[in-house]
Amino acid sequence: QVQLVESGGGLVQAGGSLRLSCAASGRTFSSYSMGWFRQAPGKEREFVARITWSDAITYYADSVKGRFTISRDNSKNTVDLQMNSLKPEDTAVYYCAAGGSRWSTTLNTRTYEYPYWGQGTQVTVSA
Repeated sequence: QVQLVESGGGLVQAGGSLRLSCAASGRTFSSYSMGWFRQAPGKEREFVARITWSDAITYYADSVKGRFTISRDNSKNTVDLQMNSLKPEDTAVYYCAAGGSRWSTTLNTRTYEYPYWGQGTQVTVSA
């Protein structure tokens, strides 16, 4: 049974930093991609970043490019999202996702590409 468990969310002031971590268990994802998405109240879930597990190729949403960094640790089976220069508009529940095809023609930016999801962790950025 696949489990994804996020941690690291919290409350931070604008300009601050947070690091989210996603621990995966139950299977290996060496041939797949892992992603981070977020969902603000009243909005659809949106893509944030993704990384291919085997060769760490990354891709970011324009809204976070240059501020967020996604990384993975093969030995720990974790995927992290380092978030710097946070803005109030980054406030959302952040979700880890796994199982996206590394050959995706949409660069794993769509929610339907991921069969496995974590429960989410709240990130709140105050002005």
